[in-house]
Amino acid sequence: MKLTKFGKKMTSKAGILSLMDDLGQAKMEGGEHMVMMGGGNPAQIPEFQEIMRQELLNLCSDPEEFRRLVGSYGSPQGESSFIEGLANLLRQELGWNITSENICLTNGSQTAFFMLFNLFGGEMEDGTKKKICLPMAPEYIGYADLGLDDGLFVSTRPKIETLDETFFKYHIDFEKLQVDSSIGAICISRPTNPTGNVISDEELLKLMELARRQNIPLVVDCAYGLPFPGMIYTKATPIWNENLIVSLSLSKLGLPAVRTGIIVASKEIVRALTCMNAIMSLSPNSFGALLAEKLVTSSRITALSKTLMQPYYSRKKQLAVAAVQEFFTDTPCRIHVPEGAMFLWLWFKDLPITSLELYERLKKAGALVVSGHYFFPGLQENWKHKDECLRVTYSQDDAEVRKGLKIISEVVRAAYNRELCSSNT
Repeated sequence: MKLTKFGKKMTSKAGILSLMDDLGQAKMEGGEHMVMMGGGNPAQIPEFQEIMRQELLNLCSDPEEFRRLVGSYGSPQGESSFIEGLANLLRQELGWNITSENICLTNGSQTAFFMLFNLFGGEMEDGTKKKICLPMAPEYIGYADLGLDDGLFVSTRPKIETLDETFFKYHIDFEKLQVDSSIGAICISRPTNPTGNVISDEELLKLMELARRQNIPLVVDCAYGLPFPGMIYTKATPIWNENLIVSLSLSKLGLPAVRTGIIVASKEIVRALTCMNAIMSLSPNSFGALLAEKLVTSSRITALSKTLMQPYYSRKKQLAVAAVQEFFTDTPCRIHVPEGAMFLWLWFKDLPITSLELYERLKKAGALVVSGHYFFPGLQENWKHKDECLRVTYSQDDAEVRKGLKIISEVVRAAYNRELCSSNT
């Protein structure tokens, strides 16, 4: 089978493909014996699941609503009633100066970023090439292979602040960050997957100014953030203006299978995405929008984020951190301060094996994680730190998370001890 350059790129061994394949394979081979700490699945919160089950039952019991759900194409911009309700919510609760013309739905956020990155990065009409700037790595594993052109991303090594014996934090190194005419857009996640980092309002404003100077958009990925699902445990202000593209999602509320991404942007960008939706898929699916429509129009979605989602994940974060502090007392392990999302980013300084080798050993030991080296798209320089980190999720059952962290501590300890024994012989 002969493939195009595009075909070869999209079928190569990408980091996100490796992650999704491993999750699927673990399920097929008896996932009950594997501690699943690698994926991005949100927790199945019983209260929220019951709310969604009732919404689905209501849709299915009403013939007209059921027809809307499955029986007709929607607009390529997305389900209009959901979009109008969301525009009202964002105006009223956040003070964003938007209308329904500023919102477009996509078949999941991953699809949205594929469209956005290739709108602003790659070969221009005049033959020049633009890159997407990721202000600091590590960043989301799913960005890495979305460009139609190779080498689409450029990133900058962060500053590392040591906070105490347990925690550290990444900061954007604005002295080294370069945003010039070669950049087509800036993108950052807030909070960041994999680290749980939440850039400060001050850092966000600096990025906005860098984007304004070059007349390019700043894309802020808020899949885990504000206003929903609200997985933020520190101070952060949700901001939007005409030069910002804000990405939201229904996935991390507990609806990953409905594949509903949300883009809030200028009318010009929304029109461009609408055209791309029409060409790529006729229209985004309506299932998620209709399922969550009443949550949005009633503003219940933000109330649940504040009173249910945020406290739920904050408690799980505290339990996971406590387990790390208990199990890793005699190994050099630091945690990136978990300011948001549902992950712990563990740094094993001077790890004697690569994070990929550690990942393989952990899989054999019964704990599925994600090797940290995948999370540095656009960072070309050699940096040992890239091979010293792991991402683990704490969204699953508390006992399973604790079990998984204990397995990780044992395998990591064995790796250090083996190296120590080798150096002494």
